[in-house]
Amino acid sequence: MEQILHILEENARISLEDLAAIAGRPAEEVARQLDAWQEQHVINGYKALIDWDKTGAQRVQAIIELRVSPKRDCGFDEIAATIARFDEVDSVLLMSGGYDLSLVMSGKSFQDIALFVAKRLSPLDDVLSTATHFVLRTYKKDGVLYGLEPADERELL
Repeated sequence: MEQILHILEENARISLEDLAAIAGRPAEEVARQLDAWQEQHVINGYKALIDWDKTGAQRVQAIIELRVSPKRDCGFDEIAATIARFDEVDSVLLMSGGYDLSLVMSGKSFQDIALFVAKRLSPLDDVLSTATHFVLRTYKKDGVLYGLEPADERELL
């Protein structure tokens, strides 16, 4: 059944019938498994990957490094959950290395993101420091090339 997850990861729009045929399982069984995975939060949503640069929409993305003070009983979970509830924040990741949390967030302008960091993120009691990096261009995201034509495998030989 792990094959189903790999297929969905590549194409979330595949029909249930096609998914069942590829997996060699009855459609009803696959549907029950998908429902179970959604209830267990193995599948947490289905999403289109949009190249916002091509839409003309005013959108800026930033990656923010945070050093935070973990709590004795829950470690980083409490502060990470607090930050994850902000609508502007797209992702919160616990990291190893020079900082603790990595945030990916979106806004309409550089100033929107800077004001969010200054007025809403930095004042949180457990936040020790921040470093903001603005995304200038996306070349590849979630395994998908953006704005680049895939190389013809025949040319690589």
